[in-house]
Amino acid sequence: MEPKPSHLGLKYAEQFQDRSIVDVYHHRAPYADTLIETLINLVIDEPRVVLDVGCGTGDLARRLVHGVERVDAVDFSPAMLEKGRSLPNGDHPGLRWLYGRVEEIALQPAYALITAGESLHWMEWDIVCPLFERLLTPNGYLVIAGRGFEKNPWDTELFALINEFSTNKEFKRYNLIDELERRELFEAQGSFVSAPVSYIQDIEAYLKSYHSRNGLSRERMGDVAADRFDEGVREIIGPYTQDGFLTLSIVSSMVWGQPGPGFVK
Repeated sequence: MEPKPSHLGLKYAEQFQDRSIVDVYHHRAPYADTLIETLINLVIDEPRVVLDVGCGTGDLARRLVHGVERVDAVDFSPAMLEKGRSLPNGDHPGLRWLYGRVEEIALQPAYALITAGESLHWMEWDIVCPLFERLLTPNGYLVIAGRGFEKNPWDTELFALINEFSTNKEFKRYNLIDELERRELFEAQGSFVSAPVSYIQDIEAYLKSYHSRNGLSRERMGDVAADRFDEGVREIIGPYTQDGFLTLSIVSSMVWGQPGPGFVK
């Protein structure tokens, strides 16, 4: 099978174990309420149990747990799980936090839904997609979810700055669904995009949200480079702020379908 792009390798995934990323992860924008509702509506089989893979601090899992019987939330970062337990719904009796790589951990199927929120790209696709196929109920889906800002006038300058300072020098733009479908590891069957949601964030929180992302862990950048990056961002977004705040527009999206066994050339 065609190998994964190198910029999505384990050495880059491991940055999400960094305390500096965990400490600022909550500054990422929330998923839209309509996305959470749509996810819950996709659960049609019994038992109404969800597997959330690469759960991080549980941004999906902690909000899904009220609408289903149980959520198993898996991540290989102990610090992420520790943080998730302390956040709203983190102690819900229907939420099980599981430490380990989903490629290796013992699970408790069957699952009526498997969710991957900004995480599946870091996993070993040729292992997890066939695994997910076996774990799902007959009418279950694998859902790949994400969130992001609508286009902003400062994007071009900001992306250039990110490319300059990112520690992931191998990064190339890619489309995860295309990558999976080309390898016959996933067949998309539906999609959802939320209406834009206005989101007001102060400058410092906006800066910290970027340090929760691929290649921008402060631990790996070093304080000098991280501070230079922050100053660059402040300069770029300065003309668009008002009283220290940015008005952003957030869109959440997801694609659902069937994971597959893939093929070998």
